[in-house]
Amino acid sequence: MKTLVQGGVVLSMDPAVGTLPRGDVLIEDGRIAAVAPALDVGGAEVVDATGKLVLPGFVDTHRHTWQTAFRGVGAGWTFDQYRTAVHGTLKPHYRPEDVYLGNLLGRLEALSSGVTTMLDWFHCATAPENADAAIAGLHDAPGHSIFCYGADGPDVEPEIRRVRNLLPGDDMALGLRGPVMSTMDETAADVALARELGLPVSTHVHGTGGWRHGDRPIAGMAERGLLDDRTTIVHGNGLSDDQLAMLADAGASVSISPDVELKMGFEPLVAGRALAAGLRPSLSIDDCPSAGGDLFGAMRTLFAVERGIPARDVLGFATLDGARTCGREAQTGSLTVGKDADLVLLDADDLSVFPVGDPAGTLVSAGHPGLVDSVFVAGEAVKRDGRLLGVDLPALRARLRESRDRIAAAAGIAVDGSWVP
Repeated sequence: MKTLVQGGVVLSMDPAVGTLPRGDVLIEDGRIAAVAPALDVGGAEVVDATGKLVLPGFVDTHRHTWQTAFRGVGAGWTFDQYRTAVHGTLKPHYRPEDVYLGNLLGRLEALSSGVTTMLDWFHCATAPENADAAIAGLHDAPGHSIFCYGADGPDVEPEIRRVRNLLPGDDMALGLRGPVMSTMDETAADVALARELGLPVSTHVHGTGGWRHGDRPIAGMAERGLLDDRTTIVHGNGLSDDQLAMLADAGASVSISPDVELKMGFEPLVAGRALAAGLRPSLSIDDCPSAGGDLFGAMRTLFAVERGIPARDVLGFATLDGARTCGREAQTGSLTVGKDADLVLLDADDLSVFPVGDPAGTLVSAGHPGLVDSVFVAGEAVKRDGRLLGVDLPALRARLRESRDRIAAAAGIAVDGSWVP
């Protein structure tokens, strides 16, 4: 099976290939077979990319996808309000069907906006059936999805082992209980379990106060040998420069959610200081009750706030650096021969971006989901001409709306913006 994406502006994100003002990308057996200014290929299906920007699919390294049904209700919430509303008021009323629909529609939303790889940071594990439903929702949407299980409670090991048996490859990660909101002993036990099971780990650290280990949780992890190249710190706001350097020395990564962090007062974004410490950040959405679900918005916010970071670096955070954070740099994140053919075609003739001068600068400063014309995952078209393929969206919308309304009624809250936790 050969597909030739022909005649677009190619932003490869591969330093050896660069940006081609006019380029072709050959897909063969789900992988990128060639990238060049012009390719002469017989017997291939031709995708006309004239007037399109062609780039690798985006990588979202941290999203609480199960919350999709409550989009926008927390647009003005503080972190304490979010935590009270979502985890205290809404989560107890979630059934497996609700989790499934949130994950399925949320993953489809991400896919439609060009996110071909996504880490689902799941923390609605009130019952094993919820975890199973979350995994099913991810698997019923096309795209590469990593299930990061944020199990909670006094003894998470049996449940983590059970789910690991369901996901034996690289489609699982462990969401740590600590170190911020748990003990360092529990953090050490979780890391030891993850290493035994071959799982990367992800944990939230941000400057909202209440840290159990003062303001040096990363130093505490480093002292106990709990950091390595499979560690991701989500947010990282408030960490001192020397702790960022500890993460860099360990080969760890940091996932930044610009809109949520700024809205909820997590202290200044850490991207610039992370770069200075030798860390290449990745980007993530966090939660859709509070923020939009596309990485265009995340890039634009970070670019505006962290003014000294070049646009191409910001685009790298959403592509190659995201793949590196997820341990998938060898598979995705750039249009490189041998990698999975995960790519996005954006409409460069749309009046919101036309005429395109600097492609990276245009995308980072003015890009939006409406530009996404086509999405390919491992060479398979999952969106063409602006429409997702093989998805009954009207039926799914109706089911998600029913799910939201049932949960809201059970919780005794309104979803019209009048509810203040």
